[in-house]
Amino acid sequence: MREIVHIQIGQCGNQIGAKFWEVIGKEHGIDAAGGYFGDCALQLERISVYYNEAHGGKYVPRALLVDLEPGTMDSIRSGQLGALFHPDGFIYGRFSYLQARILQDLTSAPRSELLKGSGPLPVRSAPRTDSPTRPREARFLLKSRH
Repeated sequence: MREIVHIQIGQCGNQIGAKFWEVIGKEHGIDAAGGYFGDCALQLERISVYYNEAHGGKYVPRALLVDLEPGTMDSIRSGQLGALFHPDGFIYGRFSYLQARILQDLTSAPRSELLKGSGPLPVRSAPRTDSPTRPREARFLLKSRH
């Protein structure tokens, strides 16, 4: 079964993405807190396409929400679906050249390149600092699969 990583970028991308997760949640029987409420075995069989199963039977979208300012993501976080997303999936603030380049590569790479390998997209946390070149909020670097 395929696994999809959903990347929402910018105000428009995050607003459309929030609606996307609302619809996908209903189709797969996932409530706003990540719990399964469906009654179909097929839903559970295919749930891993969009969601990772976390502890306690909670399902978390495989998604990155990216923006230069936190306003849109704050409204998502405080809204109906706020508890659904993993807190580390919210990426905002000024980006370093490396982070911007990785996002560009992820969004422009041929589909076959993104599907190479197995397992979820490797992500590691970057050290947090309060320097103006790397604000506290922008804390992710995606590792290359090469």
